[in-house]
Amino acid sequence: MNTPEIAQKSPYILELQPGKYWWCACGKSSKQPFCDGSHKGSAFRPVVLEIEEPAKVALCGCKHSAHAPKCDGTHRNLKVVHDGN
Repeated sequence: MNTPEIAQKSPYILELQPGKYWWCACGKSSKQPFCDGSHKGSAFRPVVLEIEEPAKVALCGCKHSAHAPKCDGTHRNLKVVHDGN
């Protein structure tokens, strides 16, 4: 897997408290937008996000942002391919 799975085609808007968060880069985590270890065995690694004070953030849901883990609007230009299932 060289391309991340699109978890959702919109950002995750969250109110986060100070601390470290690990954003899922592969798109396979069942705890989106955060990592649950589903990337193991792939080239993907979670991206660490440090929050210094309470903040409202828009985290990338499509996993294609050039500014990961933050959403940059890339999801608007992605085409979702369905395999017929």
